[in-house]
Amino acid sequence: MRIALLAATLLLTACSKTVLDYRQQTPVLKLDEFFAGSGRAYGVLHDWRGRQTLRFTADLCGEWQQGRGDLYEVFYFSDGRIEQRHWRLQQDSSGKISGTAGDVVGEASGQLAGNALYWQYVLRIPYDGSTLDVTVKDWLYLIDPQNLINRTTMHKFGLKVAELTLSIQQTDSSADCTPLKQQVAELATKL
Repeated sequence: MRIALLAATLLLTACSKTVLDYRQQTPVLKLDEFFAGSGRAYGVLHDWRGRQTLRFTADLCGEWQQGRGDLYEVFYFSDGRIEQRHWRLQQDSSGKISGTAGDVVGEASGQLAGNALYWQYVLRIPYDGSTLDVTVKDWLYLIDPQNLINRTTMHKFGLKVAELTLSIQQTDSSADCTPLKQQVAELATKL
């Protein structure tokens, strides 16, 4: 029995992926380049059974200076909700990423390597008239300089409760973020 358990543990450990597995992949993801200016996202959320539960689009705009960035996001959900998020991001020279946002509990942290970013955080989401804290595990993969795929799993009590697939396209790297910043601020005051 112990040998079988040890073999299963080794097998699972050997198969697990780390973001460093992607360090040779190109094009190299640089957050201050991809999330500079405006972008558009398209996503679908699936529940733990794999059933589609929600679709959305989002407008994004980012501003960066010396390894620090502000990413503004406005989400338009298929159920009629409109939500916002303002990420305050920091990237160091080794590719470590950290960030905060109004609906993130504590700090998000992660690592860039090659064309990929893996990061994790606790997100407070609206649920059944209240809120629910879920652990978010985000994998982002740069496909080409203007397109990124984001695969996310959400967990509660260690169990996967939802999965999100998202495509993000950079639309104008020199766009002025002022209009989206204002929209994010207006939506934040309605909370």
